[in-house]
This record gives sequence, C-alpha cells and structure tokens, in this order.
Amino acid sequence: MNKIKFFLADEAMRKDIVQAVADAMALFDIQPAAAKSAAANREELTTDQVLVYNKVIDETTITVTTEIFFRRDNGTLGCLIHRQQTAPEEASDSAVVRLVKLNILRLMSNLLSYNPSPWGILRGVRPTKIIHRLLDRGWQLPAIIERLQTVYGLDPEKAQLVTNVAARQWPFLPPAGKQSRMISVYIGIPFCPSRCVYCSFPSYPLPRDDSQLQSFLQALFRDIEATAALIRRHNLAVETIYVGGGTPTSLNAYQFSSLLSLIEKHFVGPALKEFTVEAGRPDSITVEKIRAMQRFHVTRTSVNPQTMQQKTLNLIGRQHTVQDIINIFYQIRNNANLLINMDIIVGLPGETTADVADTVEQLAALDPDNLTIHTLARKRGAGWTGSWDKYCLPEAATVAEMLAVAKARAEQMGMQPYYLYRQKHMTGNLENIGYAKPGTECLYNIQIISERQTIIGIGPAAATKAVDAATWRISSCYNAKDLNTYITDLDRYLAMRSKLIAKLYPPGEEE
Repeated sequence: MNKIKFFLADEAMRKDIVQAVADAMALFDIQPAAAKSAAANREELTTDQVLVYNKVIDETTITVTTEIFFRRDNGTLGCLIHRQQTAPEEASDSAVVRLVKLNILRLMSNLLSYNPSPWGILRGVRPTKIIHRLLDRGWQLPAIIERLQTVYGLDPEKAQLVTNVAARQWPFLPPAGKQSRMISVYIGIPFCPSRCVYCSFPSYPLPRDDSQLQSFLQALFRDIEATAALIRRHNLAVETIYVGGGTPTSLNAYQFSSLLSLIEKHFVGPALKEFTVEAGRPDSITVEKIRAMQRFHVTRTSVNPQTMQQKTLNLIGRQHTVQDIINIFYQIRNNANLLINMDIIVGLPGETTADVADTVEQLAALDPDNLTIHTLARKRGAGWTGSWDKYCLPEAATVAEMLAVAKARAEQMGMQPYYLYRQKHMTGNLENIGYAKPGTECLYNIQIISERQTIIGIGPAAATKAVDAATWRISSCYNAKDLNTYITDLDRYLAMRSKLIAKLYPPGEEE
C-alpha cells in the first residue's frame, strides 16, 4: 500500500483519542483523509485506505481495543485487532491515549511489515525524565527497561540505552524534595560567521554594521549585570555556566574577552564546577580567543565540525576546511587546559556510512574528551525548508547504521553515553547522544536535559526555567528571539524573569 490515508470509524470520538490516532499514524507517514467519505464504511475501503475503530472499557482497569480494517490486494477485507489493559494506578485519560497509540503502532507495524520508530510511541525531547521519575520511586534498572518496552513500545536496544544514560546522570542531579539554590546560567550569542543550511536556531550572520553589534552587546551586558543582582538578591549559587549561540567566538577578540571578563566577574565563584564556551566554528577561533578562555577560567569548549568530509562542508555552507578543524583542535590543546567536545551530524546529504566511519576515525585520532552525535532533523526553520527532496539524504536504515558506527567508535575511544535527547522530524525517529570519557561529562548538558535545576537564560531566545524540587514543576519565561525586540524590550524581559525567580526563591532565605 502506498500513500495510505486513514479514517476513524467514529468522528464523534474524544478529541484526545483522535489526536492519539493521528500521532501514531504519523510515525508511518500516514495522514488522515481530508474529508469523510464512503470509505468510512469498511465495505467501501480501497487498498490505499485503512479504517480505525477504538473501543474503551473503563472498569476496574481500562481496556482499549483497536481494530484496523484494510483492503488486501486480492480484494478481500482484512482486519487486525489488538487489545490492552492498563494498571489501576494510571490516570484514565492518559492511559487511554497511551494504549491507543501503542495498539496502532503494533497493528500498523504488523500490517506494513516494518516498525518506523525504535522509540515506540515516545515523542518527547527528554525521554530520560521518565527513568528519573521511576528512580525517584525506587525502581531497579531491569524493571525500568522492561517497562519502557511494554508500556511505550521501545526496542530493547533503545530501552537499555536510555536507562543507562539516565542512571549515569542520576548522581549529578539535585535530590528530590529539597529546594537547592544551586543554579546554572546560559548566555546566548546569536551570531555565526555564516548560516548552515540545515540550521533552524535563531541566529544571524555577524552584522557588518558595528553599531548594531554594539547595541546588542550593551543590552547583553546589562542583562548579565541584572542577572548577577538577581542571583545575589536571592542567595543563589552558580554551578555551571554555558555560553552558546550561535557561535560566541564569532565576536572579535576584544568583544569576546570583554564578555568573558564580565561573566567571570559576576558568576565565577566557589560553587562553580564548570564554565563552557561553544567555539563551534573553526573559522571563528583564534589563538588570542583561546588564551582568553584560559585567562577567564573557562573549563571546556566545543569544536563542531559536523563532518570531516570536505564535500559535505562545502554543501552545507561551512566556510572552512577539514584541515582548519584539525589545526584549531591542536591550537586549543597547546594554548589552554580545556576539555574539548566535538559534534558531528549523521544523515547529512550525500554521505554514506563509510563517510561517517571516516569522520569518526579522524576525530578519534584527535582524541577529544567528548563526542556528540546528532541525527539530522528536517526542521521547518532551516535554510533547506521546502527543498529537502532536492538533496540526496540517506535513508532511515542507513542513518541508523551511521549512528551505530559512530557509537561503536566512541566506545572504542573509552567514552560512554551520558546525555540523550530527541527532536521532531529526526531521520528514522532516532536520537542525539553525547558521549564522554569518565569524569569529563558536561554538567550543564545533564541539567538542561533533566530539567531538575533552575537555569537562568541571558540573551536573545534564552529561556529561564525555575524548577520546584517538591514537584519538579517548571515555570518558564523567554526572551525574544528577534534581536531588535530583545534590545528594545529588555526591561520587560528582566521584570518577567525577576518575578519568576522571586516566586520560587523568597529573598533572604538560606538553603
């Protein structure tokens, strides 16, 4: 069957069930029919249509029965049925939604003879949070792995992977129930030397007009000063600092040093465990900037080649060479005592599994401390939006092979997976994984993915997330993505952030 559309037998069904069916069918790239037609009658189905029927019985336990009717190529009518029950303690509405999704995943995988999602019905960015909640309740790892497979439909390999990652993160997380005044600070620099065509981040080419850049820096520095005052007022302590973007090293040497100096002045103190600066683009890094990082107590940096294939660098809009990456890596090693992370992306256009194997082999020769392996996501905000089909993108099965090759090489380098997250529109419904040598894990990455520590965001598009340790409930506020709006409306964003922090951390109280 090609270009399948689905119909629901009962259009008056609960909205959350209708959405659950649509979400599960979307895993197979199956869309709802545009309008009700005679195909809603099973006898009128054609070979490119399926009819979905769900029956919910809510008694001592909830039972959901899903039937999928379809027309075989020989003209006969087929039907697949799956029935599941949930545990009594599971909330009724969420249980029904979960069981509908799981039923459809299993039925359609059977019908089409393939499973499009090794992550089952999980769609969230942070699957490790599920394991953290179970660990809170005293669950053991084997029981968690089994639950992920039965309740969410994960492949055994993914269930094992995400559980191991969450268990490695566990010792770094704040304890449940006690409100810690240890926080992290994120500072965003929204500029890059050029924009990569797959990128959807709110970033801009470095302005040619110096006055615009100066206006931004004045606003950013005022944002930093206001954050420092907020931290003092509420007796908070900074555990990690992360300067990201964009590409912070796209600032010139004087601007970059001024930024780091101000950060050091206000946020580097006895509680600080980690100070990270992204230096992702080798064409933005100089020895002077490297030495500035060393001088202002930066502890780790990230050089992000994305690939070590020159043909791909040219295609994706990178204005540097493979040799530039190698040269900058050694300049950092020779001029600063920094942990170095390197990022790659699997699934880039025109690349083969052999290309990825060569990329990770070249990185292994450099011997970075961390390696982050991203899976290409077809994001709506990217430069390729609307023209993805023009590029020779690897098939999902090939991307899965690439990920396996990169994983195996990272483990040969003595690294273990320590953080993991997912995104919408990822090739093959796969994942992004950070690998680290023991003792070199990026604490900020763990905190931002686990969402168990308050993080104050500074700069355009930065988010402040205040975390209540009693419930792990998050209250958030966001700065404007647009650069000019951020500059002109900064006072409003500062007031929002101050109000948010004051609710969770009353002034003057000690931990």
